[in-house]
Amino acid sequence: MLTLNDVLPKMKEILADELGKTKVFDKDVADVLGIKQLSFATMKKRGKLPLHEILDFCAKRKISINWLLYNQSTRSLEEKTEKYINVRYFGDIYASAGGGAFNYEADTEEIALDEHMVNLMGGKQEMKNIDAINVLGDSMEPTLHDGDIIFINRTLKDITKSGIFAISTEIGLFVKRVMKKSDGSIDLISDNPMYSIETVHSDNIEVIGKVVGSIRGM
Repeated sequence: MLTLNDVLPKMKEILADELGKTKVFDKDVADVLGIKQLSFATMKKRGKLPLHEILDFCAKRKISINWLLYNQSTRSLEEKTEKYINVRYFGDIYASAGGGAFNYEADTEEIALDEHMVNLMGGKQEMKNIDAINVLGDSMEPTLHDGDIIFINRTLKDITKSGIFAISTEIGLFVKRVMKKSDGSIDLISDNPMYSIETVHSDNIEVIGKVVGSIRGM
């Protein structure tokens, strides 16, 4: 278990540069941390680590707490963090549910995606364009299942290109294959042969985006 004695030398080095001193004493560290000198001496003797005060010390100086406590380089931490990228997840929005509109004001959380998944969905540069919602029902089985989370790229709205799209209509939000017809109507096609094609007019829909990935029901 780390003690105050373990991190005190590094803190003194930081303060020596900051204060322009060649020698930094325990009382200097205590003053910066806002701890009385007697209490600081007791902590040092008992091996207690004033973690809250040290966290503030690091935050004010933009110093990595992992470097101070565990000597982990900031670059190694960045490399670990960069392997995962978060996208917005609208947990209360279900494609094929009623309601129609995609409500961007809905509460969101984040889903962390690993590097492999990010690459499959177009790379890091596309992650800012991607949101996640839920699938409701079995109309797109076996491609998508009830409870799956789908990732939608909001910039990919050209329904003449093949693929699965999230479509907001007057009667609900759907995830379907789409075929635009010469008369201006649009067929919403399910992968499940048990479901018939639904036809809507192009003026009555909003293309939310293309489905670029999915996670099996969580």
